[in-house]
Amino acid sequence: MHIVIMGCGRVGAALAQTLEAKGHTVAVVDRDPTAFRRLGAGFGGRRVTGVGFDQDTLREAGIEEAGAFAAVSSGDNSNIIAARVAREMFGVENVAARIYDPRRAEVYQRLGIPTVATVRWTADQMLRRLLPSGSEALWRDPSGGVQLAEVHTAPAWVGHKISKLQEETGVRVAFLTRLGEAILPTSQTVLQEGDLVHVMMRTEDVERVEAAFARGPEDQR
Repeated sequence: MHIVIMGCGRVGAALAQTLEAKGHTVAVVDRDPTAFRRLGAGFGGRRVTGVGFDQDTLREAGIEEAGAFAAVSSGDNSNIIAARVAREMFGVENVAARIYDPRRAEVYQRLGIPTVATVRWTADQMLRRLLPSGSEALWRDPSGGVQLAEVHTAPAWVGHKISKLQEETGVRVAFLTRLGEAILPTSQTVLQEGDLVHVMMRTEDVERVEAAFARGPEDQR
């Protein structure tokens, strides 16, 4: 796949190098030509100097044959404009924008532009480790009706099978994080101490699911 990245800061450069290492062709757009130094001498993709939401600049970067576009510059407005141009003007199917303002991120997520709110994500992840309770949404579908969330699980669930957790709480466990590694559980997987549980659920069910996870399996009725 050909992928265009707007912004050659630390995130953009790391993303470009990772994608190229995976066998994709990559073009990086930045208005500052010195920013391309972050890519290193071994980077074989295109380096395009210009404004990332300018149509001619995007064409030079190969947007017309791109299967994905990432806007990771330091400006929220520029990222959103560029993401919309890529999606609406050039029909790029996979588009994502980095947003610093979490309120904007939620708005554009509902408009169908996947966003990553970096400041909020970092703060939320720290809070999840310092004050484990409730749930933290990691992803929502464009309609906002379904979400993937990490849900704090009461110690009473430890030693019980994932199938029991799903049956009694009405969620689908997407994956577990165990000792820093993500694992895909089966119905026979047993929850262990320290497991982080990530579930798919309807947004309207969040409070009910949080309450069910906070109770033990013997207290569901």
